[in-house]
Amino acid sequence: MPEHTDLRPTAPIDADAGGGIDTSPRACGQGRGRWRQLALLGGAMLVDGSEAGLISGLFPVIRQSLGLTLGSLGVLTATGKLVGVVAGPLWAWAAHRWSRKSVLVLATGFWGVWGIAAGFARDFGQLLLLTTLLAAGYAAAQPLVPSILGDLFPGPSRGRATGALYGGLALAGSALGPLIGRLSGIKDGWRWGFWTIGTLNVLFGLLLLLFFRDPGRGAAEPQLAGRTGTPAAALPKLDRAALLSLLRIRTFAVLVASRLLSGHLLLGSFAVVYLVDVFGFTTAKAAIVLLPLGLGYVLGTALGGFLADWADRRSPRHGLPAALQSAQIAFAVLACLGTQIDYGSIGPHALLFLLMGVTQGVNPSINRPMVLAVVPPELRDAAFTVYVSVAEALAWAAFTLGAGLTGEAFGLRPVFLTVLVGLMLANGLFLTLLHRPWADDVRRLQRELARRAALR
Repeated sequence: MPEHTDLRPTAPIDADAGGGIDTSPRACGQGRGRWRQLALLGGAMLVDGSEAGLISGLFPVIRQSLGLTLGSLGVLTATGKLVGVVAGPLWAWAAHRWSRKSVLVLATGFWGVWGIAAGFARDFGQLLLLTTLLAAGYAAAQPLVPSILGDLFPGPSRGRATGALYGGLALAGSALGPLIGRLSGIKDGWRWGFWTIGTLNVLFGLLLLLFFRDPGRGAAEPQLAGRTGTPAAALPKLDRAALLSLLRIRTFAVLVASRLLSGHLLLGSFAVVYLVDVFGFTTAKAAIVLLPLGLGYVLGTALGGFLADWADRRSPRHGLPAALQSAQIAFAVLACLGTQIDYGSIGPHALLFLLMGVTQGVNPSINRPMVLAVVPPELRDAAFTVYVSVAEALAWAAFTLGAGLTGEAFGLRPVFLTVLVGLMLANGLFLTLLHRPWADDVRRLQRELARRAALR
């Protein structure tokens, strides 16, 4: 029995109790159907994430249209993240109580009506209210999709699947970046952006409703999956005891704390307005860097998968922690070169943003599979809720709100130096704490899964 939790095997989760869970072999991580399911989830996440990109990419023209200040961008972004701290756990509870599919259909699909409404906002108050409501729905995908990925793909494939998911999102998002920038030249172009994104959300809700099949929790674990792929562990309550059992997993606790130090989260929200305000580029020209940033992220997710495999083979105990550390430190160095020096043209900045994207993209291909490797299947929804919806959202909100308010008083350049360079260096050093518990926590979970299999 693991030291960190008391999870006893009970009756299998069946389709009747699981809210439409498909326990067929193909849906349970066997066959090419799992990639189609992942692509469907990725499409819904892409549309979700485009709303944040729309606000940051077009903020200079939104600011002019509604008479806003730089602090307004921090408030818009921070509020959207803070609402996820509350909404994320609520969606996870709803998915736990009913089904993950129904939550995703509602929250990442039909919730897009609030995006359509945001396009009609006439002042800052209306825009803040509607984008906050929109963000509350989007908070569902971040914890649920990685958990479903872990149920679609077995351990050896998770790094590649994670890289494909987040790399595909980044590639599509980077292509959308310049298109979003082009909207700045159209009268009320930002409104058309919200209307388009909201409509696409609703369409993806319909696609999820018609074609998505939940494989069931634990379906990809060979110790838990039977011939039909039905998981063998019933769900525990998502209560204080479950949360404490997660935080007793030392690897997970370090990863959560590290997420609070992830200053690179600020880059996506303030990149365009930073280049406009600090270096004097136009909005359309500054938005160009979103393409190489996204392409770099794609390369990073692919590199992260190979790097993770190589590092783990070289040293099962130290390889992955060292790879994750290296990515944080490399980002800090590149951020210093890319945001603190004025090169006089957009080209050098674009190149450095490409490299920053590479080091940023390495992260999900390593940290998400690390969470999946140490957390029991029935607690993964809760784990990613804590990791993404709470820790990441709090960090993102603090960075963006602080950047908006501090940037108004002192300028954005010292803010970027502190958060993107100084804090990321500190994060790299902090991750040294992963080296002791990582391999032990992986073995502990494997022993627990083997114990459950023996009792079946």
